[in-house]
Amino acid sequence: MDYGATPGEPTLALENGIATIRLNRPEVHNRIEPDDLVALNGILERIDADPSVRVAVLTAGGRSFSSGFHIGKLNASGAQDDSSFGRLADRLEALRVPTICAMNGGVYGGSTDLALACDFRIGVTGMAMFMPAARLGLHYYPSGLQRYVSRLGLNTAKRLFLTAEKLQAEELLRIGFLTELVAPEDLEGRVAALATTLAANAPLAVQGMKQALNAIARGDADLAAIAETATRVRNSEDLQEGRAAWLEKRTPRFMGR
Repeated sequence: MDYGATPGEPTLALENGIATIRLNRPEVHNRIEPDDLVALNGILERIDADPSVRVAVLTAGGRSFSSGFHIGKLNASGAQDDSSFGRLADRLEALRVPTICAMNGGVYGGSTDLALACDFRIGVTGMAMFMPAARLGLHYYPSGLQRYVSRLGLNTAKRLFLTAEKLQAEELLRIGFLTELVAPEDLEGRVAALATTLAANAPLAVQGMKQALNAIARGDADLAAIAETATRVRNSEDLQEGRAAWLEKRTPRFMGR
């Protein structure tokens, strides 16, 4: 099912438990406008409220994945600005289901943080990324700095933020910005295969462990709460189904309860 939007705004499509969010401004390298922040937040809320969704994919069309937030709108008057962008990235990281960022091309500025907020990042050969904050005189928002450090390490975060160096695809894979690198013609198939794998696994376990791992990476994990979640999952029908399927040598049918 496709959910339409104002022309140029992000769209949402749902199929077989997979929610696909698509950025739709290829003529400006999928630059994110202030109104897009509102649309994207609405899409994330819709995904979280739909128990049938098991995986979310963030992608785009055209030659680039995204050039980030509209630089001309930084510090502009109105409700949506660069701090709103940071809150969107935080909301994406906190999404209930596992997320895949499918980068069809280059990624720049704030959209590098949207990518890091996803659980898996698959890019294509020939792509590049850079974080131009230092060139713009911009001090990045705290949660974005935290994501860079937790995902990539302090030295790499300093390299990317303080030098504004552009990195090519193979280096992005080496430093961990990308979890996988594929040829452009293989991107769609690889993303579909990973999404199908994630959607087939037990949702309570997958979603609980995703949240726990992110909290551990941020350094703010509540270990007692994680243990409570683990206990609830151990008492779930999904675990019973997983055990039965293992013994019967069949594919499990998880219901998320």
